Amino acid sequence: MRSILLCCLAVLLFAGATSAQDQAVAFVNARLIPIVGAPIENGTIIVQNGKITAIGPSASVKAPAGADIRDVAGKVIMPGLVDTHSHIGGPAGADSSGPIQPDIRILDSVDVRSPGIQKAQAGGITTVNVMPGSGHLNSGQTLYLKLRDGAGKIDDLLIFDKDGNYAGGIKFANGTNPIRTTGGGFPGTRARSAALVRGQFIKAQEYRDKIKKAGDDASKLPARDLAMEALVEVLDRKRVVHFHTHRHDDILTVLRLQKEFGFRLVLQHVSDAWMVADEIAAAKVPASIIFLDSPGGKLEAKDISGENGAALEKAGVLTGFHTDDGITDSRLFLRSGGLAVRAGMSREKALYALTMANAIMLDLQDRVGSLEVGKDADLIVLSGDPLSVYTHVLETWVEGQKVFDRTNPKDHLLAVGGFRVGESILLDHIYCFDNTLGGGN
Repeated sequence: MRSILLCCLAVLLFAGATSAQDQAVAFVNARLIPIVGAPIENGTIIVQNGKITAIGPSASVKAPAGADIRDVAGKVIMPGLVDTHSHIGGPAGADSSGPIQPDIRILDSVDVRSPGIQKAQAGGITTVNVMPGSGHLNSGQTLYLKLRDGAGKIDDLLIFDKDGNYAGGIKFANGTNPIRTTGGGFPGTRARSAALVRGQFIKAQEYRDKIKKAGDDASKLPARDLAMEALVEVLDRKRVVHFHTHRHDDILTVLRLQKEFGFRLVLQHVSDAWMVADEIAAAKVPASIIFLDSPGGKLEAKDISGENGAALEKAGVLTGFHTDDGITDSRLFLRSGGLAVRAGMSREKALYALTMANAIMLDLQDRVGSLEVGKDADLIVLSGDPLSVYTHVLETWVEGQKVFDRTNPKDHLLAVGGFRVGESILLDHIYCFDNTLGGGN
């Protein structure tokens, strides 16, 4: 009898959880910033089954019967932030065996239980491009993730395209990071770096041609090569290249490679973007920038300017921001927009750069980046203006589920604690920290 009662209770709990997920949630009386379209000063947004079902002035948008109504008067709601370049989850990409390793999948090395993921949620980030490092000319395939709640395995965070493949790009780099004088196939100069990359793309073209020529004759197919398969996806424009580059001459080298091989490209970092903004615009290539790069010193980033955003906007370049976490702590991502506006970027484009521009760079603009009916219910509730240093992320929602709540003690600690906060936190407990891990309000 006891087992039957427990079974019935489990069924009831499951049914209750399912109906709770299906219940509409209505945020009313908020200042809404949809990103596409003008702000709505007293607005309502309704989400259900993971999607946005209605948005508009509170006077005209009414919550459906049975909705969970949340009065957020005095608060601001905007789309969840999209980060085009991060290293949360401690991913490890290519090793020292060679400078170009496109067969490496970051999928196989992300720790989904890392506190970095929770801290990104605390910063309002809901979608992220997790990248391998830049110590190689190519360090492997990147991974686009949704920062859903309660992830126990990487599959819980994956984003799938229309063909059922997990979404991601591929990481290339030039400049000083991949240059080594110790041999092992690594380049010793910038010119050698470009030559090695060109050689691999030519090899990939030949591999693709052999496959096409073989047709349906399996006996004529070349031996399967995972590295070449990834580069063929790049050549066929199925996989976006995220290219780490800083100096003005390195940026132009990347643009030459893109023109020669025709791959889809997102420029990452571009510290000297202000010097070559017109060239980037002429190539019709988007740029993902960071406001502060390599604090403490990297020679090739010495000319980075806070005016990069303004210069790229003026030139007409699709511009986004990224954290390169932990270069910029994910919890402080909103400040990138505020600092860029202070340096001359428009408010509208700065907010766009934190959301919709980045969604476009990840091919996810139909799902995320703005508050529109039919899009994923990814949103953040803010205490004030998103570009104010005094504003806090109060809540973060992914696909209609709350994943961060500043009033929750554990979430609050993750939002305000020191750099290493979370490393000693279990999922359901809070431990005492020494003074080096605490701080903030």
